[in-house]
Amino acid sequence: MGEPTQLWGGAGQKGSPVADVPRTRAWRSPRFLARWSHGVTIGGYVLVAVAVALDLASGPDVTFAPMLAALPVLAGVGVRRASVPLAAGAVACAIVVGLAAYDADVPAVVMATAAATVVVVTFFSCANVAVVTAQERELARVRTVAEAAQRALLRLVPRRMGPLVVAVRYVAAEAEARIGGDLYEVMPTPYGVRLFLGDVCGKGLAAVETAADVLGVFREAARAEPDLAKVAGRLDSALVRRPASEEFVTAVLVSIPDAPGPAVVVNCGHPPPLLCHDGQVSTVEPPVEAPPLALLGLVGGDYHARSIAFERRDLLLLYTDGVSEARDTANRFYPLAQRLAALPHGEPDALLDELLLDVRAYVGSGLTDDAALLAVRRER
Repeated sequence: MGEPTQLWGGAGQKGSPVADVPRTRAWRSPRFLARWSHGVTIGGYVLVAVAVALDLASGPDVTFAPMLAALPVLAGVGVRRASVPLAAGAVACAIVVGLAAYDADVPAVVMATAAATVVVVTFFSCANVAVVTAQERELARVRTVAEAAQRALLRLVPRRMGPLVVAVRYVAAEAEARIGGDLYEVMPTPYGVRLFLGDVCGKGLAAVETAADVLGVFREAARAEPDLAKVAGRLDSALVRRPASEEFVTAVLVSIPDAPGPAVVVNCGHPPPLLCHDGQVSTVEPPVEAPPLALLGLVGGDYHARSIAFERRDLLLLYTDGVSEARDTANRFYPLAQRLAALPHGEPDALLDELLLDVRAYVGSGLTDDAALLAVRRER
């Protein structure tokens, strides 16, 4: 039975602080955006007041009427009703007409041009609001469909399964797309609890279809096949048989017996799992480097399993490269193993929450790739 390699210090050591980074940044919150939009609109009317004051103070031979074209533009910022910039444009046009009567020495063509500019700008501001509102409604519909697809594809994982406490986190890179190429499964079988975490190379519908096929085959093979390496082989064969498919999947499979005993890990070109034991974090490297699923035929051979000690209170973390390859502002990768070692290895749920907060703090912005985390701890 092989032993994990590459140790890092435990949670008792003093590590980097974990910043409390909210999931939604303050400047992106609906309340902030509403206040900002309201402030911009008020600023537009202040600009109108200044323009009128300057016009009246400068006499009938000078006009500041062209400045009024800014009002419908500013009024349309951040709003979702075209009537707002339309009303602002009407106000601006009325003021231009009034100033035209006052500025008798200003050529009529100048005032006519100012009025026409206000009308044109108002039209485009209203059109922009209508387009943005329609796009947001369409994104909301797409988001609803995507969330339904995700619930069907990535089933809810119970907190407890057999001797394990389980936690899963999935974070999409884009707010508009709640489902991507990361996939996971945790299920009881006659051979213990079996885990699957994978990452489809690709995006969009093709990636979702590939993920659905992989999970379907895994759910069947994991219950029927006692040899975990052969489960991986069946997944590879299933992907190869897909017509006109160019997607491949990096994946890691784990089998944990209900009774005390070693866990079995099969790695298919995926970032290696991390094992937390007695405050130490170690990398579970595969016995033999293996390609992702669907590419085994290019190199030949078979997938190989590795047994590792997995005792009571041990914790195993599976993750995708959306976490391990997250970069900071200096383009440095997130040091997952070292940061994990600095966190308390208690409840998997709390651990994953802390870990995601730490990743966001390290990156300093949103994740650029989908990220999935799966943590299991043996309780008996």
